[in-house]
Amino acid sequence: MYRNQPAIILSSGGIDSTTCLAIAKHEQFYPLYSLSFDYGQRHRQELVAAGRIAVVYDVAEHRIIEIDLRQFGGSALTDDIAVPKDRDESAMAGNIPITYVPARNTVFLSYALAFAEVREVRDIFIGVNAIDYSGYPDCRPEFIIAFEKMANLATRMTTTSGSRPFIIHTPLMHLTKGQIIRRGVELGVDYSLTRSCYDPAGDGKACGHCDSCLLRRKGFADAGVADPTRYAI
Repeated sequence: MYRNQPAIILSSGGIDSTTCLAIAKHEQFYPLYSLSFDYGQRHRQELVAAGRIAVVYDVAEHRIIEIDLRQFGGSALTDDIAVPKDRDESAMAGNIPITYVPARNTVFLSYALAFAEVREVRDIFIGVNAIDYSGYPDCRPEFIIAFEKMANLATRMTTTSGSRPFIIHTPLMHLTKGQIIRRGVELGVDYSLTRSCYDPAGDGKACGHCDSCLLRRKGFADAGVADPTRYAI
Protein backbone atom coordinates (compact mmCIF):
# COMPACT_ATOMS: atom_id res chain seq x y z
CA MET A 1 0.00 0.00 0.00
CA TYR A 2 1.26 3.44 -0.93
CA ARG A 3 0.92 5.28 2.38
CA ASN A 4 1.57 9.01 2.65
CA GLN A 5 0.67 9.44 -0.99
CA PRO A 6 -2.13 11.70 -2.26
CA ALA A 7 -5.45 10.24 -3.33
CA ILE A 8 -8.64 11.44 -5.00
CA ILE A 9 -12.01 10.18 -3.79
CA LEU A 10 -15.12 10.39 -5.95
CA SER A 11 -17.67 11.68 -3.44
CA SER A 12 -21.42 11.54 -4.00
CA GLY A 13 -22.29 12.27 -0.39
CA GLY A 14 -23.66 8.75 0.02
CA ILE A 15 -22.81 5.74 2.15
CA ASP A 16 -20.34 4.10 -0.22
CA SER A 17 -18.23 7.10 -1.21
CA THR A 18 -18.08 8.35 2.37
CA THR A 19 -16.91 4.94 3.56
CA CYS A 20 -14.27 5.02 0.81
CA LEU A 21 -13.09 8.40 2.08
CA ALA A 22 -12.82 7.01 5.61
CA ILE A 23 -10.85 4.01 4.34
CA ALA A 24 -8.43 6.19 2.37
CA LYS A 25 -7.85 8.33 5.46
CA HIS A 26 -7.39 5.23 7.64
CA GLU A 27 -4.85 3.83 5.16
CA GLN A 28 -2.91 7.06 5.51
CA PHE A 29 -3.27 8.46 2.02
CA TYR A 30 -2.42 12.14 2.25
CA PRO A 31 -3.37 14.69 1.14
CA LEU A 32 -6.92 13.71 0.19
CA TYR A 33 -8.89 15.39 -2.58
CA SER A 34 -12.58 14.83 -3.25
CA LEU A 35 -14.56 15.33 -6.44
CA SER A 36 -18.33 15.62 -6.68
CA PHE A 37 -20.44 16.18 -9.77
CA ASP A 38 -23.39 18.45 -10.41
CA TYR A 39 -24.61 16.68 -13.52
CA GLY A 40 -28.24 17.77 -13.57
CA GLN A 41 -29.39 15.04 -11.19
CA ARG A 42 -32.76 15.42 -9.53
CA HIS A 43 -31.21 14.57 -6.14
CA ARG A 44 -28.79 17.49 -6.00
CA GLN A 45 -29.09 17.58 -2.21
CA GLU A 46 -26.33 14.96 -2.20
CA LEU A 47 -23.90 17.73 -3.16
CA VAL A 48 -24.55 19.58 0.10
CA ALA A 49 -23.84 16.34 1.95
CA ALA A 50 -20.61 15.82 0.00
CA GLY A 51 -19.44 19.31 0.95
CA ARG A 52 -20.10 18.73 4.64
CA ILE A 53 -18.33 15.38 4.53
CA ALA A 54 -15.29 16.98 2.88
CA VAL A 55 -15.07 19.41 5.79
CA VAL A 56 -15.38 16.63 8.38
CA TYR A 57 -12.56 14.68 6.75
CA ASP A 58 -10.42 17.77 6.27
CA VAL A 59 -9.77 17.12 2.59
CA ALA A 60 -7.17 19.36 1.01
CA GLU A 61 -9.54 20.34 -1.78
CA HIS A 62 -13.15 19.52 -2.61
CA ARG A 63 -14.37 20.36 -6.08
CA ILE A 64 -17.86 20.18 -7.55
CA ILE A 65 -17.62 19.68 -11.30
CA GLU A 66 -20.57 20.92 -13.36
CA ILE A 67 -21.64 18.67 -16.24
CA ASP A 68 -25.08 18.81 -17.84
CA LEU A 69 -26.00 15.19 -18.49
CA ARG A 70 -29.62 16.29 -18.83
CA GLN A 71 -28.65 17.17 -22.39
CA PHE A 72 -28.79 13.46 -23.14
CA GLY A 73 -31.39 12.31 -20.62
CA GLY A 74 -32.20 8.62 -20.77
CA SER A 75 -32.29 8.22 -16.99
CA ALA A 76 -34.84 8.84 -14.26
CA LEU A 77 -32.14 10.86 -12.51
CA THR A 78 -31.56 13.26 -15.42
CA ASP A 79 -34.82 13.19 -17.37
CA ASP A 80 -38.57 13.56 -16.83
CA ILE A 81 -38.96 9.88 -16.04
CA ALA A 82 -40.51 8.57 -12.83
CA VAL A 83 -38.14 7.03 -10.29
CA PRO A 84 -39.15 3.40 -9.63
CA LYS A 85 -40.59 2.85 -6.16
CA ASP A 86 -41.22 -0.08 -3.81
CA ARG A 87 -39.45 -2.69 -5.93
CA ASP A 88 -38.44 -5.97 -4.34
CA GLU A 89 -34.90 -7.36 -4.56
CA SER A 90 -35.72 -9.65 -7.49
CA ALA A 91 -36.96 -6.65 -9.50
CA MET A 92 -33.83 -4.66 -8.60
CA ALA A 93 -31.65 -7.57 -9.70
CA GLY A 94 -33.41 -7.86 -13.06
CA ASN A 95 -32.77 -5.57 -16.02
CA ILE A 96 -30.59 -2.47 -15.79
CA PRO A 97 -32.86 0.06 -14.02
CA ILE A 98 -34.01 3.36 -15.49
CA THR A 99 -32.00 5.15 -12.76
CA TYR A 100 -28.81 4.12 -14.58
CA VAL A 101 -27.19 7.26 -15.99
CA PRO A 102 -25.50 6.45 -19.33
CA ALA A 103 -21.69 6.41 -19.04
CA ARG A 104 -21.76 8.23 -15.69
CA ASN A 105 -18.82 6.48 -14.03
CA THR A 106 -16.81 6.65 -17.26
CA VAL A 107 -17.33 10.41 -17.33
CA PHE A 108 -16.61 10.84 -13.60
CA LEU A 109 -13.45 8.75 -13.69
CA SER A 110 -12.23 10.64 -16.75
CA TYR A 111 -12.51 13.93 -14.87
CA ALA A 112 -10.79 12.37 -11.87
CA LEU A 113 -8.00 11.15 -14.14
CA ALA A 114 -7.44 14.64 -15.53
CA PHE A 115 -7.40 16.09 -12.01
CA ALA A 116 -5.02 13.34 -10.91
CA GLU A 117 -2.58 14.11 -13.68
CA VAL A 118 -2.49 17.80 -12.81
CA ARG A 119 -2.01 17.06 -9.09
CA GLU A 120 0.37 14.14 -9.78
CA VAL A 121 -1.96 11.74 -7.97
CA ARG A 122 -1.82 8.07 -8.86
CA ASP A 123 -4.55 6.74 -6.58
CA ILE A 124 -8.29 7.19 -7.02
CA PHE A 125 -10.96 5.71 -4.74
CA ILE A 126 -14.46 4.98 -6.01
CA GLY A 127 -17.27 3.32 -4.09
CA VAL A 128 -18.51 0.94 -6.78
CA ASN A 129 -19.99 -2.34 -5.64
CA ALA A 130 -20.65 -5.60 -7.50
CA ILE A 131 -23.19 -6.92 -4.97
CA ASP A 132 -25.64 -4.16 -3.98
CA TYR A 133 -25.08 -2.24 -7.21
CA SER A 134 -28.61 -2.02 -8.68
CA GLY A 135 -27.46 -3.63 -11.92
CA TYR A 136 -25.35 -0.71 -13.15
CA PRO A 137 -22.80 -2.03 -15.69
CA ASP A 138 -20.22 0.65 -14.80
CA CYS A 139 -19.95 -0.68 -11.25
CA ARG A 140 -18.54 -4.08 -12.26
CA PRO A 141 -14.94 -5.22 -11.71
CA GLU A 142 -14.51 -5.68 -15.46
CA PHE A 143 -15.25 -2.01 -16.05
CA ILE A 144 -12.78 -0.83 -13.41
CA ILE A 145 -10.03 -3.12 -14.75
CA ALA A 146 -10.60 -1.85 -18.29
CA PHE A 147 -10.61 1.83 -17.26
CA GLU A 148 -7.47 1.44 -15.18
CA LYS A 149 -5.70 -0.19 -18.13
CA MET A 150 -6.80 2.63 -20.41
CA ALA A 151 -5.70 5.27 -17.89
CA ASN A 152 -2.20 3.82 -17.76
CA LEU A 153 -1.98 4.09 -21.53
CA ALA A 154 -3.47 7.56 -21.80
CA THR A 155 -1.59 9.82 -19.38
CA ARG A 156 1.81 11.44 -19.45
CA MET A 157 2.44 10.68 -15.80
CA THR A 158 2.06 6.91 -16.27
CA THR A 159 3.87 6.54 -19.58
CA THR A 160 7.09 8.09 -18.32
CA SER A 161 9.81 5.51 -17.84
CA GLY A 162 9.93 4.18 -14.27
CA SER A 163 6.74 5.92 -13.13
CA ARG A 164 4.31 4.25 -10.75
CA PRO A 165 1.09 3.06 -12.36
CA PHE A 166 -2.26 4.70 -11.87
CA ILE A 167 -4.50 2.65 -9.53
CA ILE A 168 -8.27 2.71 -9.08
CA HIS A 169 -9.10 1.52 -5.57
CA THR A 170 -12.46 -0.20 -5.07
CA PRO A 171 -12.39 -1.33 -1.42
CA LEU A 172 -16.16 -1.96 -1.34
CA MET A 173 -16.40 -4.01 -4.53
CA HIS A 174 -17.29 -7.32 -2.90
CA LEU A 175 -19.03 -6.14 0.27
CA THR A 176 -22.75 -6.09 0.97
CA LYS A 177 -24.32 -2.82 2.07
CA GLY A 178 -24.48 -4.15 5.61
CA GLN A 179 -20.77 -5.01 5.57
CA ILE A 180 -19.96 -1.56 4.17
CA ILE A 181 -21.88 0.13 6.98
CA ARG A 182 -20.23 -2.03 9.63
CA ARG A 183 -16.81 -1.14 8.21
CA GLY A 184 -17.72 2.53 8.22
CA VAL A 185 -18.91 2.37 11.82
CA GLU A 186 -15.57 0.79 12.77
CA LEU A 187 -13.89 3.82 11.20
CA GLY A 188 -16.16 6.30 12.94
CA VAL A 189 -18.26 7.35 9.93
CA ASP A 190 -21.24 9.51 10.85
CA TYR A 191 -23.83 8.23 8.39
CA SER A 192 -26.31 10.92 9.41
CA LEU A 193 -24.26 13.21 7.16
CA THR A 194 -24.83 11.05 4.09
CA ARG A 195 -27.66 11.12 1.56
CA SER A 196 -28.81 8.31 -0.74
CA CYS A 197 -32.35 9.05 -1.92
CA TYR A 198 -33.00 9.36 -5.66
CA ASP A 199 -36.23 11.33 -5.17
CA PRO A 200 -36.04 13.38 -1.96
CA ALA A 201 -38.87 15.56 -0.69
CA GLY A 202 -38.61 19.32 -0.83
CA ASP A 203 -37.63 19.46 2.84
CA GLY A 204 -34.71 17.12 2.22
CA LYS A 205 -36.26 13.99 3.70
CA ALA A 206 -35.61 10.73 1.86
CA CYS A 207 -38.61 9.22 0.07
CA GLY A 208 -38.04 5.79 1.64
CA HIS A 209 -39.34 3.98 -1.44
CA CYS A 210 -36.78 4.27 -4.26
CA ASP A 211 -34.22 1.51 -4.86
CA SER A 212 -31.49 3.51 -3.17
CA CYS A 213 -33.57 4.12 -0.03
CA LEU A 214 -34.60 0.47 0.16
CA LEU A 215 -31.00 -0.73 -0.18
CA ARG A 216 -29.94 1.80 2.45
CA ARG A 217 -32.63 0.67 4.89
CA LYS A 218 -31.75 -2.98 4.35
CA GLY A 219 -28.05 -2.22 4.81
CA PHE A 220 -28.56 -0.64 8.21
CA ALA A 221 -30.87 -3.48 9.26
CA ASP A 222 -28.34 -6.10 8.14
CA ALA A 223 -25.53 -4.26 9.91
CA GLY A 224 -27.53 -4.06 13.12
CA VAL A 225 -27.01 -0.30 13.16
CA ALA A 226 -29.71 2.32 13.72
CA ASP A 227 -30.61 4.11 10.49
CA PRO A 228 -30.14 7.87 11.06
CA THR A 229 -31.95 8.79 7.84
CA ARG A 230 -34.93 11.16 7.96
CA TYR A 231 -37.65 9.58 5.80
CA ALA A 232 -40.71 11.40 4.50
CA ILE A 233 -42.88 8.34 5.15
